[in-house]
Amino acid sequence: MKQHVKNVVLVHGAFADGSGWKRVADILKNDGYKVSVAQPPETSYADDQKYTKAAIDAMGGPVVLVGHSYGGSIITEAGNHPNVAALVYIVAFALDEGESCASIETAVPQASRAFKPDSNGLWWIEEADFAADFAGDIPRDEAEFMAIAQVPISTDSFTHQVKNPAWKHKPIFYMVATEDRSINPEQERNHTSRIIRLVIGNPLIMKEMAKRVPDAGSYAPVTVLVDERADGVHISYDRMASLVAPYGDRDALNIARDLDAKVEDVLRQAAA
Repeated sequence: MKQHVKNVVLVHGAFADGSGWKRVADILKNDGYKVSVAQPPETSYADDQKYTKAAIDAMGGPVVLVGHSYGGSIITEAGNHPNVAALVYIVAFALDEGESCASIETAVPQASRAFKPDSNGLWWIEEADFAADFAGDIPRDEAEFMAIAQVPISTDSFTHQVKNPAWKHKPIFYMVATEDRSINPEQERNHTSRIIRLVIGNPLIMKEMAKRVPDAGSYAPVTVLVDERADGVHISYDRMASLVAPYGDRDALNIARDLDAKVEDVLRQAAA
């Protein structure tokens, strides 16, 4: 049976802190979820990973990891933590291997032109543009306070290249904001179009396997990842045989290999 995860870790984006998640956290808590709001300092990508992983550890069990804007870059690597069950990107950077927030913004520029560096290697949003570009849907006085209380993001955080995207092997959800001025909505759609999962399976094969492997249902249906990259479309999935092998049941392993062969044939045809 699939586990119903009740722990949620929320990760904020650049120029802000975790307090921006308050209303979301309140809703989740009222619905019975245990919530932690991570506070990555934006001083370096390594620091942001450290603080986010600490929040995951503190939950003591499986979590859904949620990132907003730059927070998406953070959860893309932090999501490899073994306790992360799923990733949620809220108008966020879902980066691929070798990509950074900076490279994404260069490829498809955002609407805002108010991001400015200082002499300390930190980036800010100019106060005069903050409300319109960053907080256009909240009361003006709140937006003005956020402008003077903003948390600058380091150049290292913004330019760090992702090495191991967790979304390639964990369930993900993505929300696009059509009027976002910090990330171009076209780029957000690009993120979603290249991360596609297909669900396939043979119920007859699984019925036979379930006779030998008690929790075989946990491995079915099979999840296939369709990953669109600059060098073409890559198709992959986790082989059933690799999941069943530890049980030591030869008949179950043979059934799993039979399923793998059928899936691989379908994928080869699709790739062609």
